[in-house]
Amino acid sequence: MAGPIGTIFDSNDATGLGDLVRAGAVSPAELAEEAIRRVEALNPTLNAVCIKTYEIARKTARDPALPDGPFKGVPFLLKDLGTLWTGVPTTNACPYFKDFVATEDMEYVRRIKRLGVVLVGKSNSPELGWCIAAEPAIYGKTSNPWNTAFGPGGSSGGAASAVAARLVPLADGSDGGGSIRIPASHCGLVGLKPSRGRVTLAPQYADFWYGAAVFLCVTRSVRDTAHYLDGVAGRWPGDIYYSRPSHRRYASVIERAPARLRIAFSTKAPGGFEVHPEVAEAVKKTAKLCEDLGHRVEERDIDLDYGLFWKTFTRICAVKNATGFADMAPAIGHEVRESEVSPAIWAQIQDGRAISGIQHSQDVDMMRLLGRKIVAETTVADVHLLPVMRHPPRKHGYYDMYKLEPSTYTDERLGPDVAFTAPFNVSGQPAISLPLHLSSDGLPIGMQFVGGESDEATLLALAAQIERATPWRHRLPPVHASAN
Repeated sequence: MAGPIGTIFDSNDATGLGDLVRAGAVSPAELAEEAIRRVEALNPTLNAVCIKTYEIARKTARDPALPDGPFKGVPFLLKDLGTLWTGVPTTNACPYFKDFVATEDMEYVRRIKRLGVVLVGKSNSPELGWCIAAEPAIYGKTSNPWNTAFGPGGSSGGAASAVAARLVPLADGSDGGGSIRIPASHCGLVGLKPSRGRVTLAPQYADFWYGAAVFLCVTRSVRDTAHYLDGVAGRWPGDIYYSRPSHRRYASVIERAPARLRIAFSTKAPGGFEVHPEVAEAVKKTAKLCEDLGHRVEERDIDLDYGLFWKTFTRICAVKNATGFADMAPAIGHEVRESEVSPAIWAQIQDGRAISGIQHSQDVDMMRLLGRKIVAETTVADVHLLPVMRHPPRKHGYYDMYKLEPSTYTDERLGPDVAFTAPFNVSGQPAISLPLHLSSDGLPIGMQFVGGESDEATLLALAAQIERATPWRHRLPPVHASAN
């Protein structure tokens, strides 16, 4: 071993740890035990890990056939939402699924395994992901390591809290309306939402929310995100969505700065919702940074009827989620009962059941038209710079799926706060959150860069250029594992 394991763990991102494992400087078993120690030390404070898979981790770390991928031997968390890893529960943070255990891997998980990671556990998320906090009744609230009175965002909140606090170097995430980008923003991490169709959901799923929900990760570095995307990207034969493949590996794209880009920026939220002054100022400072890096920057707002967008989007999600519960009834053994879900999810199921086939077809058509309009609005530039959230992190309880009246929760709390993120789930464009600013209270404020269709390469090249100019990898929140 090259030095104290804690120092090695803290001073390297996932790519660096993988390099050390392949060089023989540290073993997967040593990294796994250090990650387990960290989870045991800090999880009582953060509650980031809801399911522990320590025996799987120890067995994998000792396996001589551990794949020689870029993250060989690197401790890893899988989000407890939708992802299927053989022998591991997938509860979706919902009592209805509490006893469900995956019997086979999804292709995405097979690709994760080929990266060489060691699964330490599953990260906490909100019930069915229908929240931008991680406070499910079944597991309890996850806290933000920058200030434990605040949430880490969601729905990949447990993943972001764990990575920011140095429990693990990277973690799986998913994004259906901002669920990778928002927790990355709140916890000071890199969070890329890939293009629609970039990462297959085969063979178990056709899609989630007509391609609006996608899988990837939260990380501490752009290069970790690039290596992860290289490992898991790609279609499955018969996939219904298509993203143009990159002609180069993403890990090589980030090695050089991009050519001079046209970057449009805006501080105006779709729907006209108020934007916190510190968030607006952070966007302007980031625009100036991009200009200093040689890019052509101009202010330009995106025109979108957000009221129409949100009503259409939520009706579609209601139908798809009601359908999902119906599809799972044979596996669970009974249809979902009101006592097995939150009031917000129960209301969504009832709404979904009541929507006619004609209404749903009209909604899908409208959503595709709105997505086309969003793409058209953003073709004036190579990249659009926007906030991730219109407000810095919220305190625990702001997004309460259990106490708030369901329509109040969905339309007055959730809807306004995903106005900068959800439109790009519908348009299918890639978008990345970068940890560039802190609020006056010391809470992270991420900046969102939105790319053209199928163009993760430009986003990652720009992100790496910005990371070199304003490095963030070694920033530590007040609550972190290296202090324990």
